[in-house]
Amino acid sequence: MDWGLRNRLARIIMPDTGRSVMLAVDHGYFLGPTSRLEVPRKTIMPLAPYADALMLTRGILRSSIDTSVHNSIVLRVSGGTSIVGEDLSNEGLITAMDDAVRCNASGVALSIFVGSKHERQTLLALSQLVDEGHKVGMPVLAVTAVGKELGKRDARYLSLASRIAAEIGAHVVKTYYCDGFEKVVESCPVPIVVAGGPKLTEKDALELTFNSIKAGAVGVDMGRNIWQSDNPIPMIKAVRKIVHEDATAKQGYDLYKKLCKEK
Repeated sequence: MDWGLRNRLARIIMPDTGRSVMLAVDHGYFLGPTSRLEVPRKTIMPLAPYADALMLTRGILRSSIDTSVHNSIVLRVSGGTSIVGEDLSNEGLITAMDDAVRCNASGVALSIFVGSKHERQTLLALSQLVDEGHKVGMPVLAVTAVGKELGKRDARYLSLASRIAAEIGAHVVKTYYCDGFEKVVESCPVPIVVAGGPKLTEKDALELTFNSIKAGAVGVDMGRNIWQSDNPIPMIKAVRKIVHEDATAKQGYDLYKKLCKEK
């Protein structure tokens, strides 16, 4: 692994803790103006100082993020479908690698749909992205997306999808937490970050964060469970407390409540 690629990875996964708090704000690429992300700048900019990395599209980066921010950028580069279409798994690459470099991205991300009818094309897209990334020293994050037809997210399936992503060459895998998550981490030879998933209560989202870290994940990539909270800044601070300071879920939730009262 060359210096440039390692340096970019170190902007996503913090070297001092080996952990990462990523803020997922790429939902609009297939959902459009998601609730509380209708005006991206209004949602993202107040939270940016507390995230290690922002995961978003090039359109939102260029239109809504100040160039003065110091966050790492993980650029969503797959898409081509929408929530009103017939099959969200029918994705392809939508952003060229040289544009990711122009955006000063620290990494690029795409979804793979293992087990869907479009499995092959998304895995080949991952392979292509890894090849292009190595030419310019760009890390690749593979998202183990789960289609509606794939049913339960269990350790066996997530281990399969995460391992395939690593075998193809992904440098980081984003996947879901599940019972027996330790098995998913153990069988994946590259770092794993956990998706926040559907909106939970703040207490449950902080427990998800704690359980993920305890099971071996290097961090979380949370979206709705931060910016759909009624108190998003206290929430992301509590997530950071767990991820970077090894706080318990209770300590994180206590901090969240304390910050809400101070607010």
